This record gives sequence, C-alpha cells and structure tokens, in this order.
Amino acid sequence: MIRKPAVAGSFYPAEPMRLAKMVDELLAMAASPPAHAPKAVVAPHAGYVYSGPVAAYSFRALEPLAGRKPTVFLMGPAHYLAFEGVSTGNFTFWETPLGQIPVDTERVGELLERSAVFTSADEPHLPEHSLEVELPFLQAVLGEFSLVPLLFGITDPLAVAAHLEAVVGPGDLVVVSTDLSHYHSDEVARKLDAATIETALELDAAGLLQREACGRHPWATLTALAATRGWRPELLAYATSGDTSGDRSRVVGYASLRYD
Repeated sequence: MIRKPAVAGSFYPAEPMRLAKMVDELLAMAASPPAHAPKAVVAPHAGYVYSGPVAAYSFRALEPLAGRKPTVFLMGPAHYLAFEGVSTGNFTFWETPLGQIPVDTERVGELLERSAVFTSADEPHLPEHSLEVELPFLQAVLGEFSLVPLLFGITDPLAVAAHLEAVVGPGDLVVVSTDLSHYHSDEVARKLDAATIETALELDAAGLLQREACGRHPWATLTALAATRGWRPELLAYATSGDTSGDRSRVVGYASLRYD
C-alpha cells in the first residue's frame, strides 16, 4: 500500500531534480543548526514559495540526525475530510518525487492496539497536504527514516499525548505540521500569531486550543508531551505569506519551533 503524492506540482515541484534543488536552496538560507538535534519541531505546511523559507529552519535543525534512521511521528490536521480520532492509514510506504519512505508498521500497530482514538482509515490521507509537504524536507535532511503518519480529525489532543508518551521512545522524532492565523491583514495576523507563539512557548496545551492555528490539535498534543517530558520550545523563525507574496491584505502566518 503506497500513499501517492497528492500535491506534487502544486504545493511543491513534481520534478525530482527541481524539487531537490528547491529544498536544498531553502535549507541553505536557514540558520546553521547547533550540534545537537531537537526532540521535536513545528513547521508550516503551505506551498513552498510561501512557507518554505520558514519551514527550512525547523528541518535544518534536524541535520545532526542525518544517517541515524529515526522514526518520525509526523502529526498534522485534516483539511478535507471530517472524521473522529487520529488516522494512521494502512499504508506501508509514502511516496514523494524524491522516493519512497517506509512506514514503521510496528509502531503504527502499537498505537492502533492501544486505543480506538487511532484509526487506520485511508480516505482522510488521500487528498491531504499537511503531512505530505513536510516529507521532501525530511528526506533531504535525514536521508533514511521511517514514518508514523498521524492525521488529526476530531479528537482530544491531551488523550493522544498520553498514548504517545507511552510509545515515543529515545531516538524518535516528533514533527508537527501547522500554519498559524489565516486571511487577516498582516498587522492583525502578527498580533494573533504572537499570542499563539507565546502560548506555545509557555507549554500551555489547553490555551493553544483556543488560538488560531489549523494544526492546533496536533500542536497541543506535542505541547502536552513536551510538558510531561521537560522539553523546552524555542522559536526559530516567523513570517507571513505577505513577506514572500508582497500582498499584506490577507495573509497566513508561519512559524518554526524546536523542542529540546
């Protein structure tokens, strides 16, 4: 079962060499990472021309993990189909123009056995971009890795965090895919997003659910997990779509964070 790309050619280039070049150029523009890798990162998921410069900061921070073949718990919101719970899908591989990524089916099975919160429904994944757009960056930086795809529908993020606390182990990586506020003026967006980021930095999972971010549920899950494990968040980069498009009348906010 291979999950084929849904947004190659729209959110990012479909031609492998062009995609690899674009990702490499975005990573090169991001600040050099410190010597140690984070336990988790948050990255935006819009088209690369809009959010790629911000997303690159999160993925550049993962360079110390290159060659270690981590399992990546990739969490993002469902935009297209409403459903209950968190879907892993039944896929054994996810495909991008840069190649195929194996699913860690053992870890997926462990989650499905733990709770009915987790579902193996494929349908929500098929049109979805929130997980897919992060994969070429992960491929470019990590090389080989295995994937636990977690697409959030209607669910209790704190309950999901409790299950992940039992499953995410040393050497695993958590990646949350989310954009921030949508379609406000640039001035309003920056105020809303500053409040959202401050809530995240305070490790306030419940408060984050009241903020404007399409991935607030998976982000709140990470926040609760981080609070339990003593991980500390740090803001790496922030921008709005107005910074790349030049249109500041209706923007989307983007942030990258790392958790150590």
